[in-house]
Amino acid sequence: MIQTLHQGIRNLRVRKLLASALVFGCALGTATQAKAQHITAPPTPTIITPEAGNVAFLVGHAQGTQGYVCLPKGDGASWTVNNSRPEATLFFQTFFGQDVQIITHFLSPNTNPNKIAPDPLPFANVTWQSSFDSSKVWAQTLHSIDAGSDPSCPNAGAIGCLLLQSIGSAQGPAGGNLLTRTTFIQRINTKGGSAPADGCATRDDVGKQTLVPYKADYVFFRGKE
Repeated sequence: MIQTLHQGIRNLRVRKLLASALVFGCALGTATQAKAQHITAPPTPTIITPEAGNVAFLVGHAQGTQGYVCLPKGDGASWTVNNSRPEATLFFQTFFGQDVQIITHFLSPNTNPNKIAPDPLPFANVTWQSSFDSSKVWAQTLHSIDAGSDPSCPNAGAIGCLLLQSIGSAQGPAGGNLLTRTTFIQRINTKGGSAPADGCATRDDVGKQTLVPYKADYVFFRGKE
């Protein structure tokens, strides 16, 4: 009986491993196919729409945090975006309804700037790194719209929606290039992430920091082939 129980546990583990491998394989296949297939991006205002000649090739559904630091303002203080604290994980939902991580969003030094990159470079730039092949893209914000001002950015009170432009990219250690051809990135459908309504009003509050959860969709574009 004990042997049968152990065999059942082993079989259950094997099934779980196979299911996990299948989910990961589907996500990887989708990410690979995205390199060759166009994705239809939702309509957006001109100010946050990439210029003609660029097509969407990848979409990630993000969960992350927006950082704020309390800084002096007039006789008091106010929350200000902490540009050194972007942090999010981007997911893709497989046909089996499983969310699989595809990209990590964070801050890092731009080690391979392009001709659009500022000179001199800041100490670091916002970064997106593929979870599949470790390729990277760095970008800077071009334009923004307020949340609640357009169907592509519907949730009033959330952080704004953005158009960012690539200022550099790098292959993964094994030559992966999923994100290296990225030209523009949109942040749309934002939810949450705005500065707190309290906690930063007086000079005594200066120096406080906070992380506010947010969700958004990131759409990645590249030049037409």
